[in-house]
Amino acid sequence: MADHEDGAPPRREALASIGRALDALSAPAYMAADSGTILAVSPALAEFVGMEAAEMVGQDGHDLLHRNEYGETVARARCGIREAGLTRRTAQGDRMWVGRADGSVAEVGWLATGCRMEGLGTLALVIFTPRPGPDGEEGAPAAAEEAEPHGAALSELERLALLAETTTRLTSTLDVEEALRRLTRLMVPRLADWAVIDLIERNAEVTRFAVAHQEDGTVVRRPDLEGPMPPIPPESPMPLSRALRGAASAIASPETYHGPPDAEIAVAQRRLFDATGMHSAVIAPIRGLRQVLGALTLGRSEQPEPFTPAHLALLEDITRRAGLALDNARLYERQRTVGQTMQRHLLPQLPRVPGLGLAARYRPAPEDSEVGGDWYDAFVLGDGALVLAVGDVVGHDLEAAAGMAQLRNMLRAYSWSEQSPPSKIVEWLDLACLNIAEVSMATLICGRLTCSADGHYQLSWTNAGHPPPLLVTPDGEARYLPDGHGPLLGLDVSPVRPDGVAVLPAGSTVVLYTDGLVESPRDSIDDGLDRLRRNAAALVHRDLDDFTDELLESSRPPHNEDDVAMLAVRIPAEPGARPPRWRPPAR
Repeated sequence: MADHEDGAPPRREALASIGRALDALSAPAYMAADSGTILAVSPALAEFVGMEAAEMVGQDGHDLLHRNEYGETVARARCGIREAGLTRRTAQGDRMWVGRADGSVAEVGWLATGCRMEGLGTLALVIFTPRPGPDGEEGAPAAAEEAEPHGAALSELERLALLAETTTRLTSTLDVEEALRRLTRLMVPRLADWAVIDLIERNAEVTRFAVAHQEDGTVVRRPDLEGPMPPIPPESPMPLSRALRGAASAIASPETYHGPPDAEIAVAQRRLFDATGMHSAVIAPIRGLRQVLGALTLGRSEQPEPFTPAHLALLEDITRRAGLALDNARLYERQRTVGQTMQRHLLPQLPRVPGLGLAARYRPAPEDSEVGGDWYDAFVLGDGALVLAVGDVVGHDLEAAAGMAQLRNMLRAYSWSEQSPPSKIVEWLDLACLNIAEVSMATLICGRLTCSADGHYQLSWTNAGHPPPLLVTPDGEARYLPDGHGPLLGLDVSPVRPDGVAVLPAGSTVVLYTDGLVESPRDSIDDGLDRLRRNAAALVHRDLDDFTDELLESSRPPHNEDDVAMLAVRIPAEPGARPPRWRPPAR
């Protein structure tokens, strides 16, 4: 980049223009030279990191801000933002950490894009999107959401900044309603006094999802103007009807809809103009990859300048980004719905066994499709033995869930047909994984619980690379059962597996669980096992459902990124005569 004297007009004017553009951003952002030196920061970034803008300008953006999750400086070679600046391309990421003045770090998504400006040369605009905190709200400062100055026109740099912010804000969430809420906040009041979003549902019905405007510095909704809309007329030339059919964007005014209406949807538009006082509006289709998803209407009632054709190109750029983000969010929601339905059907109902308490819990990974490879099972065999199983197929997606279903069904079939010790059942299961099942690798505990004629319970089990069962006595003594341990399934070693055997004290509780309950990237499994043991010992006096709920909540690591399955069985408090023959649950 060619340097100019500090007082040179082109450089001074360019820096002033950058400052105005960043002042208009509601997101934490900075502009840097191609060397990485910060030239200007948005007020939202200064507040977000707790620094004065003046002390940030002139510093290297990477050295000042970019951290890993532990607050350590990230190596330059691993910095995606720096790489994007050096290669002069647009890039984004959904996870990094920004260092704050108080020494803490904040998790953010980011977008970096290059641009050129006379007097400064090649620049990089970096925008951060704070990830939601524990309360579900974004971590951005409240001031960043306040009203921004109205403007009749945007400079090219402001336009670029708005498009970059739109991209990073809309693509950093997979929640449809949250994405649309962010879209209205980006538009009001920066471009318009009103933002109206109409969505086309799967059955081709139209819903007015949002009518939003600024009131006392806050973007609020008008529910009385929202709700179901009339059908889309196939031939209407009116702007909204054309936009919902995927035609080009258009400018509209109250006069557009004051003539005789050609369809009921035109009546709804006339009501919108009358209720909002809009004197000028632009309407553009929101297109997905394969179909029109809806339309975005921006209207001005307080800003005196009417929309011009120059706004149409900007609006189409915005709706193009909104369409891609909405497509992704809807796809994710469909996948999540499929995953939830599949998980409900794959995780079984527990049998009712006289004298025994049984409880199971499943928690999905926080950022997946609420389906994964962790599973549990419990079923009664023909000879009265109760089979208990907990396993974990590698992965956190529908493929892992499908593998889990195969594994569970084969385990049931082998257990019922052979009625052999758990070690033999799992040996056959291991061979099946290698030859006929679509399961790459998995861990598993398979146990067989029986009751003798005098009412004493015995558990035999085999462990295929899984965390050990936990036995908790009613007086609070908790210990792991390490016997019966062998390699995980799918290693192509065909091991001879051992069985562990233990007589269970009256009133004791056995807990089987997957590694998500005791392990996370920030915690060692030894710490997790110790935490689980201590918590189980303290909670054993609770009834089994409360015990299971509290144990899951208190023992699951706070930064857990894995799903969790847990199965608990409680032995009767007093040994006695053998209970009536156990039966499988009625279908």
